[in-house]
Amino acid sequence: MSTLDTGAEETGATVSWTIVSAVILTAVLEVLDSTIVNVALPQIQAAFGITNDQTVWILTSYIVASVVVMPLTGFFVRMVGRRRLITTAILGFAGFSALCGLSWSVEIMVACRLGQGLFGAFLIPLSQSILFDSFSKDKRGQAMALFGLGVVVAPVLGPTIGALLTEYFSWRAVFYVNLPIAAFALIMLTGEMEREDTKRIKVDWIGLVLMVGAIGSLQLILDLGETWDWFASKAIQVAALSLLVCGTTFVVRGYGKRDNIFDFSVFKDRSFAGANVAIMGFGVAMFGSIAILPLFVQGLLGYPVLDAGFLFIPRGIASGASMVLTGAVLVNRYDPRMLLALGLVLTGSGNIMLGLLDLSAGFWDLSWPGIVSGLGMGLFFVPMSTLAFQNIGPDKQDEASGIYGVTRSLGSSVGIALVGWQIASRMQFHYETLSTGITPFSAAAREYLAPLGLEPSSPAGAAKLAEQVQIQASMLAFQDAFWLTGLAAFLMLPIIMILQRPAKAVAPALAS
Repeated sequence: MSTLDTGAEETGATVSWTIVSAVILTAVLEVLDSTIVNVALPQIQAAFGITNDQTVWILTSYIVASVVVMPLTGFFVRMVGRRRLITTAILGFAGFSALCGLSWSVEIMVACRLGQGLFGAFLIPLSQSILFDSFSKDKRGQAMALFGLGVVVAPVLGPTIGALLTEYFSWRAVFYVNLPIAAFALIMLTGEMEREDTKRIKVDWIGLVLMVGAIGSLQLILDLGETWDWFASKAIQVAALSLLVCGTTFVVRGYGKRDNIFDFSVFKDRSFAGANVAIMGFGVAMFGSIAILPLFVQGLLGYPVLDAGFLFIPRGIASGASMVLTGAVLVNRYDPRMLLALGLVLTGSGNIMLGLLDLSAGFWDLSWPGIVSGLGMGLFFVPMSTLAFQNIGPDKQDEASGIYGVTRSLGSSVGIALVGWQIASRMQFHYETLSTGITPFSAAAREYLAPLGLEPSSPAGAAKLAEQVQIQASMLAFQDAFWLTGLAAFLMLPIIMILQRPAKAVAPALAS
């Protein structure tokens, strides 16, 4: 067995910091890619001469493949072992990253992104379970703080890194940057991890097909619902029917069944079940706001790509510092559930602060809410990850990590879909509301157009008024969306009461 096996938990064996560093790099490899590519999408769109609908598939193909495969992590670990699975996943992810950078058409790009998602799906669950087993039970807060530095800070800084690479190199660089990270992680892992014993297992093919159908359908609805006008689209209707049939059959058929594609018994633990609900809500709050902030500052405030990326640096620093402090000191001294509550309040408050801004907002007006939310991320992520797995045995760590990872990913997808729908619907509402108060005879219209030498009744004046109304309607719609993500964080507060308090402190000081 590897140096990271269950002995670390029970005997406090020496931690292999080489493997710890490698799995953190592995986690960074996957989560960085989830946001770094977004910044380069306009350049990719221009390079291939494709429409917005075609561009969406560059993101959707990766997310769908990843979410569908992630719950199978425990299944594949039992089949081939952790060492073989994580090294194969890193090699596959790096290979398809290189092919994405070399792509010469959108079809090739989408196919390679699909491959990236299939291999990248295993990286987060495996990294988390390996890291969890690397530390004794009283040091898992420290482990989750280290893991969180990669998983939470990397996607926050992803837009900044993507903007720098796109600005000074090309859009292809956002894929090539994965290669050196993968190489370092692979070298460290293969040199330290030992092979594990594996066994033949029976494959529940029917369960596998049902699970893939349900999760894939849900992810397609979330990713493409806004683009395809939700249930007005026959494709979305079919996907919803597939989700209902496959999902219901999978749960009814698989609950209590031996040799199922994954073990439903992990949900009998109230802390794990509650944590999955909370991490989904937190994903809506965190990724929903992160997804629309660049659109707000670039589309309405006129920020260049690079400046928009720099906005995420204060948030990243705050979340990193908060994570270290929480894992080093706070989890050991206070009830972790109280830290979760404070994290949710700060995250929600930061998003609501963004919802109070208007078109006159400056750099620090936009940065302070990010700092508040960043502090909340650290306070939430470390105790949540620790509490979620506190009662999960070593034999189910990989299984539970895969399920938890899917829930977190679905939360981000729900958040992005929700704010997209909110912005579109509220923009139309605000445009119609504002338009009713603007007429050629209104004093406000004449006052606005007078410095431009235009009359409200002229075609040029009417066009200028319509443009300004659209801008104001867009601003109000973004404000509503930020408020919605803040509300999502506050709605998770009651879930904390479900979580079981640890019997004793879960984390010593990082300095030790």
